[in-house]
Amino acid sequence: MDLTGLERQGGDEACWSAYLVDKKSYDEGRFSGKSVAGDNTYIPISLLWTLSERESSQIECCFSGFNIFKADTGNGGSIRSWKCVFPMSNKGNPYLVDGCYDDEKCARCAEDGGACEYYDVYDDYDRISEYEFVCSHVMKGNRRHSKPTLSIGAILGISISIGVVFLLAISYASYKVINEAIARRRRMRYIKRNGGRLLEQQEKSDPSLVGKTMLFSLHELEKATDRFSEKRILGVGGQGTVYKGMLLDGRTVAVKKSERVVESQQEKLINKQFINEVVILSQVIHRNVVKLLGCCLETKVPLLVSEFVSNGTLYDRIHKEANEFPLSLKMRIQIATEVARALAHLHSGTSIPIYHIDVKTSNILLDDNNMAKISDFGTSRNISPDKTRLTTMVIGTVGYLDPEYLQTEHFNEKCDVYSFGVVLVELLTGEKPMFQTTSGQKTQLAAHFISTMEEGCVISIFDKMVINEGTTDELLALANLAMRCLCIKGKDRATMMEVEQE
Repeated sequence: MDLTGLERQGGDEACWSAYLVDKKSYDEGRFSGKSVAGDNTYIPISLLWTLSERESSQIECCFSGFNIFKADTGNGGSIRSWKCVFPMSNKGNPYLVDGCYDDEKCARCAEDGGACEYYDVYDDYDRISEYEFVCSHVMKGNRRHSKPTLSIGAILGISISIGVVFLLAISYASYKVINEAIARRRRMRYIKRNGGRLLEQQEKSDPSLVGKTMLFSLHELEKATDRFSEKRILGVGGQGTVYKGMLLDGRTVAVKKSERVVESQQEKLINKQFINEVVILSQVIHRNVVKLLGCCLETKVPLLVSEFVSNGTLYDRIHKEANEFPLSLKMRIQIATEVARALAHLHSGTSIPIYHIDVKTSNILLDDNNMAKISDFGTSRNISPDKTRLTTMVIGTVGYLDPEYLQTEHFNEKCDVYSFGVVLVELLTGEKPMFQTTSGQKTQLAAHFISTMEEGCVISIFDKMVINEGTTDELLALANLAMRCLCIKGKDRATMMEVEQE
């Protein structure tokens, strides 16, 4: 401290005084010796506290450490000093022993195993306006620009979740690909077993067949029938179930799904016959034969697709008591004529004779104009080979079966003639092929009809409407035609061509 510059005030007898004064205040003229003489007892002064290296070693400084800096002494000199640097979470005096303690938020964070973080919050002028507290398990080096971070557990959880979702997606995609491959191989196996290659060979050998026999995919038919929904069932029979379907092009079709699988040593030959019959029937164009549109070979038992006929079966029209519009004699004769015309065409009007072997009223469909159409040729795998003609091996229905066929197990065109005779009697009498007599005895309609013909009282068993609308001669002529069809020996029966002409 230099006192040589002090001037004496008030002469030799005045008191001399010396004061420690803030240099900046003195330099700016905010203080002078006169102010003291004027009884001004407040003197501006600045004190700078410093720590020596020896003193800093005795201070804990909240276990955070020191900053070393040079302190300006104000007279052009400086001194080296130590200063405590402690986190904002600490409160108290860091220069005192046990003088530090955590604030309330930080104390709770420490109890939970976390670490206290304070982040600078800047205002619009890039000045620190406040501090944001965060309890974190991860400490960031640069606090000015650091952001809150996720805990290690959260990061691991997110990573594992993403990995699991990725694995599930890969597994599902692989499952779909594998399933599709298995389904494709299964479809190809069924196509091969059901004669798909034979169909290709026939189309190659006869180019006129290309496009006439349509192959439907299983997916297409499942979509058309709502995956073969029960609501789509048109009928259920011995050969399988028939479903109503709607194709993508708007056509309404009937899809027959057989329930039986033939297991035979002659399976290859049976498949060949199936394909042959599908090809031939798909070429049959007759107004009284249900059009076979194609088939599906991708299932255990091939599916047959044919045109849809809207007005139900002849069986329902004859035997359903709730029918509001019973068939007149004229309509019955018309239906019998159309059925005879269709069978005659199948027997004699195609390149290879086709025998139905399951002619019955439930296989005769009626359209909106009551025109008859023969359906259900039993071609779903149940095919027996023949050297000269194509035949369908159908077990048949009790009451319609040719007794000669039951004895010899050989069927021909005369089997269809016998079945047609039963249908004609069914139209005339309104009775079912198997019915109970007035005495309660169950008997075959054909046998009962023949018995009454021999007794000369056949008209007595005819339907009342038929009797009322027809003459005796007309009814006897129809009865005699039925008798020609029901002869015990097949060689004595009329042909379908003869029946059609009569």
